[in-house]
Amino acid sequence: MLHPTLCDEIIELFPSRLGLDEPSVDTDLFEAGVLDSMSFVELLLQIETTFGIKLNLGDIEFENFRSVERIAEIIASQSVLK
Repeated sequence: MLHPTLCDEIIELFPSRLGLDEPSVDTDLFEAGVLDSMSFVELLLQIETTFGIKLNLGDIEFENFRSVERIAEIIASQSVLK
């Protein structure tokens, strides 16, 4: 796991901000039914708010948001760009 603390923070968003069960780091969030289109949009909003980054909706690829670990990589790369 590349970003263990960041992954923990992302995992905590699911029950605390989205009202969803905590996924594991490598769970496919879409395949497992954790995320659907509505909860995905809410997750994006919570990521922007919590981590202080701006995600460009035109550049978002679902593949990059399939797991907590992939989301952590996106957040880490966005944080570096700030």
